[in-house]
This record gives sequence, structure tokens and C-alpha cells, in this order.
Amino acid sequence: MIFTETKIKGAFIIDIKRVEDERGFFGRAFCQREMKEHGLNEVVAQTNLSSNKKKGTLRGLHYQVAPHEESKLVRCTRGSLFDVIVDLRKGSSTYCQWFGTVLTADSFTMLYVPEGCAHGFLTLENNTDIMYEVSAFYAPGSEKGILWNDPAFGIKWPIEPVVISEKDRNQPAFDLFNDVTPKI
Repeated sequence: MIFTETKIKGAFIIDIKRVEDERGFFGRAFCQREMKEHGLNEVVAQTNLSSNKKKGTLRGLHYQVAPHEESKLVRCTRGSLFDVIVDLRKGSSTYCQWFGTVLTADSFTMLYVPEGCAHGFLTLENNTDIMYEVSAFYAPGSEKGILWNDPAFGIKWPIEPVVISEKDRNQPAFDLFNDVTPKI
């Protein structure tokens, strides 16, 4: 596995180190030892799948709070998407910054989202599927979200969303100036 740290502290782009021959390639998509060596959470509590019919489907920005914070290892398994992380960890050197990258099924590239960061994505093709491993079980009482287009972050989405759930359209804004930040 090839780990490249993003501008968000503790978040990584992870590429598969490919061993190729006439059949194609072989590579590891997950290794507890390598995750631990890079200081990443190597626990996988569950694997989630998101299937999205339309280009321009937006999901997020979501996270879970203590005691159920979760890291995520995200991979696009069909189509393509723009994947986004927002750092909500008070005291982090990248607090309130965001990072986005394109993930495609053909690239096999993954994004590691550390605990304390909100996560969301926007599909760039019809019929886009995403699979992600999470380090904690889903806990409805710990689920939180922030508004996907909140000016506090200035996320530059590559296309205008066309499908957004009512829940995601109505997430609260992040109030940086009044310090009503999520408790992570």
C-alpha cells in the first residue's frame, strides 16, 4: 500500500502497490500492520455500501461524536465521485480546513478519513457505488452532520448537486465565530 498524506492532518490517499503480469494485477487494499505503522486506526467494525443512481448525488457532510467516533476507508467501486473531508477536531493544525479528491473505480485509490472529520461525497457519474470500512459501529444517537455548502468552509464542489436528501439539505451550519462547534 502506498500512503500519501493530504493537507488534512492524519488523512491519507492510499494507493494499491500493484504486482502486475499478463493477467492483470494483485495488491493489498487493507493491511492492519501497514495502517498501524502509519498511525491510522486499523479497526474495521463494519463495511458500508452506498449505491447512487444519478450523477450529482450529494451525501454528507456526516460524522459521529464520542464515544462512537469513526474513521473511514473509502473506495469507489463503480463510477466516480468527488470525496470530501472537513477537519472538525479542535486543536488540530488543520481545524476547519477541507480536502477533496476524485475517486474512480478504475483507479482503485482510497481515501482514509480520520476520526473527528466530517465526510461527504458528490457523484460524478450515473450509477456510482462507494464502499467504505468504518472503525465504529453506527450509533444513531452519535450521528451528526453539517451543511454541505456552508460558507465557513468554502468547499469547491466540481459540479452542482442535483440530488440531496432532505436531511442533508437541512443540516445545521457550522458557526465558527460563536464557537458552537461539534463536540468531538
